[in-house]
Amino acid sequence: MDISCVSQVHELITINNNRVSAAGQNMVLSELHDEFYAKNVSSNFGEIGQNIKLLMNEFQQKSQIHKNLDSIADMKNFVEEYPQFKKISGTVSKHVTLVGELSKIIANQNLLEISEVEQSIVAEGDHSRCLERIRVLINHPKTTRLNALRLVLLYALRFEGNPNNDILGLVNSLKKNPDTANIVKALLRYAGSARRNNDLFGEGSTMEMTKRFIKGLKGVENIYTQHQPYIKNIIENVIKGKLSEQQYPFLPGDFLSSRLDNLIIFILGGATFEESLFVRSQNEKRMQGGGGPAVLLATTFMHNTTRYVEYTPTSDFSCFFFEF
Repeated sequence: MDISCVSQVHELITINNNRVSAAGQNMVLSELHDEFYAKNVSSNFGEIGQNIKLLMNEFQQKSQIHKNLDSIADMKNFVEEYPQFKKISGTVSKHVTLVGELSKIIANQNLLEISEVEQSIVAEGDHSRCLERIRVLINHPKTTRLNALRLVLLYALRFEGNPNNDILGLVNSLKKNPDTANIVKALLRYAGSARRNNDLFGEGSTMEMTKRFIKGLKGVENIYTQHQPYIKNIIENVIKGKLSEQQYPFLPGDFLSSRLDNLIIFILGGATFEESLFVRSQNEKRMQGGGGPAVLLATTFMHNTTRYVEYTPTSDFSCFFFEF
């Protein structure tokens, strides 16, 4: 799970037309009308907490107040005790509520450990280690059925071609959900290695394998941000003029050899906030003189695990049969 705050809100609470319902409150998340949100839309959970604390400390200095702000609970109490802070800070109090709700869900569902394993699956690819940790987490009392299913889906995508994979065993361990097997089968049928034209995990790239090896030696600064969406490869290949004509055919012309000022990417079937935030980061680099085209990402809707599971067809498997 991506740890940016907007991704977590959509995954754990759900954003619908910029609206969120959390802790009994209806909120609007809009960069146009919410300065704090606009500045922190790409920030992670911890960074937003620190930025809220900075604003509260500034208010305390101006008002000659001295309160400890060492926890989310302290921040929530501060907002309730000093209503004038709401007037000065605008929408910040709303984000205190959101961060508090996210903090509670993350703790109740053991999501820090789950997210770490998810990153290991997609970014490192150590099969034995990942399989062992997934088995432990599936049986963890705090692991929800949805989180367990997401772990198995990622494992199936990552290790489908591994001769020692235990997709069937993991699916059987999730039998409490009768549709689990069909959801995993649907994922592999429509997005498995036989259907993909791209090197989703960088296993066929010597450069990517070298990067993973070096990263394994050095360690990583943040274990929760190892994964980069595949859209990164597409954008970089377009900029370098190396986009595969077989995978991404285009009309005759000098498309790859000419300098691009604008790039429109439309993802049919849904995108993620991780992809959206990567595009944002590219556009911010461009504005700072980093070069490259202005990128516009468009899609049919924004995905989270709940939506994917709800919209995955699980009843159309009578016409075929295959085993894991």
